[in-house]
Amino acid sequence: MSTLQSDYVSRIDELLRELGIPSNYAELRELSIQPEPEVTELVSIGNNPEGNACQLTRPAARAWHSMYAAARNLEIELLPLSGFRSVERQAKIIRGKLDLGEKITDILHSIAAPGYSEHHTGCAIDIGSNEGPPLEEAFADTRAFAWLIRHGEEFGFKLSFPKHNPHGIVYEPWHWCWHK
Repeated sequence: MSTLQSDYVSRIDELLRELGIPSNYAELRELSIQPEPEVTELVSIGNNPEGNACQLTRPAARAWHSMYAAARNLEIELLPLSGFRSVERQAKIIRGKLDLGEKITDILHSIAAPGYSEHHTGCAIDIGSNEGPPLEEAFADTRAFAWLIRHGEEFGFKLSFPKHNPHGIVYEPWHWCWHK
């Protein structure tokens, strides 16, 4: 293991301890540490509805643009909601939930622990549509989701957290990850 990888794993372990996440989290959830790309490997794929830039790695961004164009040709709007998210940002989200009084066991059903989110790779994207509210299970009832189920894999995108997934994460019809 390189020093950089070792430093990354140590940083993840430290964050897990700080946040009160069990040391056997990865084993229990069948998740692996997700590496972060270099900042220079990330490109913007456009802004989310709030005006924040969504970033993916260059190859994932190319695949997104192809998929987006194919859907748009059929008058199906795919909205980028969230792309790359750093380990630090993931920890900040969890800290915010803890500050609101949520229990870590409950939080970890809706968000992966820092270091274990596919968003860290720059290959995961949360997708929405104009057909309903963002980041809700109701996205599964949209034309956009139906199209993604039929065509997402043609562009290398896969639904990461289907119903009853082995990772203990709630059903997230909006969360798709590009696989090389």
